[in-house]
Amino acid sequence: MAVSKDKVLVTAALTGVLTKREQHPGIPYTPAEIADEAKRAYDAGAMQVHIHAREPETGDATWSAETYGQIKAEVNKRCPVIVNFSTGGFNMGVNSEEEKKQRLEYVWRVKPEVAALNMGSMNYAKYSEKRKGFVFDFIFTNSFGDILTCLQAIKEGGAKPELECFDVGHINNAEPLFQMGALKGPAQYSFILGVLGGAPATTDTLSHMSKQIRPGDAWEVIGISKIQWKLIGAALSLGGNVRVGLEDNFYLDAAGTQMAKNSAELVEKAVRMARDVGREPMNIAEAREHLALPWKW
Repeated sequence: MAVSKDKVLVTAALTGVLTKREQHPGIPYTPAEIADEAKRAYDAGAMQVHIHAREPETGDATWSAETYGQIKAEVNKRCPVIVNFSTGGFNMGVNSEEEKKQRLEYVWRVKPEVAALNMGSMNYAKYSEKRKGFVFDFIFTNSFGDILTCLQAIKEGGAKPELECFDVGHINNAEPLFQMGALKGPAQYSFILGVLGGAPATTDTLSHMSKQIRPGDAWEVIGISKIQWKLIGAALSLGGNVRVGLEDNFYLDAAGTQMAKNSAELVEKAVRMARDVGREPMNIAEAREHLALPWKW
């Protein structure tokens, strides 16, 4: 039986790839810290956690299969939450196809239930109105060849790909992959709004993107920074799922004045918002059914 449309899947993004404790003291580094945060988020109502592994001492990003394995094992000890590993940036700073495949070893060795997959290239920047200049500015490259390389690792690991789309064109990039048999449905899309270089972070954009996917596919919104709460409200009204967490936004209020202690506090707010509009958070069985897990290739 299909999960009711009145239910919503809440995901918590616990770590991110760049943010350090200097920016927020609640960012977890070690496998045990990440797992503790996953348990708090699960208890608050998040049935899926999205994770970038970190070096335990420095908090730098790591691609270590051993570290990812420790994270998954620690999370599984604490709760039955769905584990979703990031693959974002696996192709950055490396030149050969062999190096790219080595970076993705953790996906097929550790076997998360879900693995995020970036669906296209884009300018990726942050602009400061105060400075009248860019805080950072680079090209986030995800060629079809790299997407297919990543998909192969996801397939070998038996994970379900989560299709991360920063713009409408990224949604359309999935079509040839369906035709090739590299992707299969029902698909899970994430619409990431609030990054300069991507689609505008508006409710009109979100509504349009939600209409571009195939019948039977699922979607969630990922709002970056303070715009998150308006986008969460829009997604809940449109029937989509939602993601919150310290990777995306630190603040409990739209003005950015009340910093959350951890991702669980952000989950608690998303759950309250969902219930306020008549949508009950999914339990773990409903979440796995909604995402068609365990995934069968």
